[in-house]
Amino acid sequence: MTRSRTYLDHNATTPLRQEARAAMLSALDLCGAPSSVHADGRVVRKLVEAARHDVADLVGALAKNVVFCASATEANNLALNLDWQRPGKPPLRRMAVSSVEHASVLNGVRPQGTELDLLPVDGNGVLDLNALEDRLSAWHERGETGLVSVMLANNETGVVQPVAEIAARVREAGSLFHCDAAQAAGKISCLINEIGADLLTISSHKLGGPLGAGALVLASDSLHQPNALIRGGGQEKGLRAGTENVPALAGFGAAARAAARELAAYGQESLALRSTLEAALRDASPDIVLFGEGVRRLPNTLNFAEPGMAAETTLIALDLEGISVSSGSACSSGKVKVSHVLTAMGVAPALAGSALRVSLGRETTVQEIEFFVAAWKRLRKNLHDRRHRAA
Repeated sequence: MTRSRTYLDHNATTPLRQEARAAMLSALDLCGAPSSVHADGRVVRKLVEAARHDVADLVGALAKNVVFCASATEANNLALNLDWQRPGKPPLRRMAVSSVEHASVLNGVRPQGTELDLLPVDGNGVLDLNALEDRLSAWHERGETGLVSVMLANNETGVVQPVAEIAARVREAGSLFHCDAAQAAGKISCLINEIGADLLTISSHKLGGPLGAGALVLASDSLHQPNALIRGGGQEKGLRAGTENVPALAGFGAAARAAARELAAYGQESLALRSTLEAALRDASPDIVLFGEGVRRLPNTLNFAEPGMAAETTLIALDLEGISVSSGSACSSGKVKVSHVLTAMGVAPALAGSALRVSLGRETTVQEIEFFVAAWKRLRKNLHDRRHRAA
């Protein structure tokens, strides 16, 4: 990371950990396909399986239930395949997701003709549990079961969902629960049994690993998926064909191991920095709105808006100041547009169009927070001065 800039967009991607870099460089010196039975193949297979154990340990799962993918987006698409078979359970026929999910869930691949039921959220972005209960009851009345997908923490607002309660209701209804924990892993606890998920998605580059690696974690090896999205040589127990990207997975495993070790300290330090930032912004901007303020959020994430300060203009101005932030998800082809998350929360379009996301990381310093606040104050003053002159 170039330290001449202030990088405050860690929810988009975060710098590669030194442990991950070292693991990747070591893996790059090896030659062999993990599926080969000769000695060279066995060496790289050992690296892949070590990474599988590290990722499993981060989420409290069994290594044999970790399916490596090329991204969390791919893992989400694999999870949303309704062909999951469960011993003694009927086929899945329905699908419901929260209205604030990542685009890979909202727009992901699903069986043709499957209706997607969108579950509403309240003004803080928390799932409406009554709406979930109504949906599950409607399925039950038709003699159907389905798959429910709700993220652990929102990538834009940082709002943490009551996933354990959601999972309990889904399980009681005989349906399957998938939780996208891509944004949460490495920031808060993501133990699969505590969440209650049947399927859990995590991402490498969100926790200090390389881009191009993710995983779908199964709570039980009794789950079986006969129709993988990517078919071929049968790698990953037939759930994800293709020769494994050994360097990326080695880096993913090293990052997961480091993230698990540093989880408590990271949470405390990033929350302290975010609290400092929130206080400074309130002092500078009395009219500021903090989204999701009334509920639990990721300790590193702040999504806010000041009425009248368009996000697109502000982002460009901050970029020229040497500061990287965003207006929401980084998965929209570089476009600045009104967030579907804020829209689902009932935020007025004008205010949503002013929203900025600041997301802190392991390397964020107090000085960088102060630099951001100073730049924000200048931009705000310039805007108000121009309005005053125009009046």
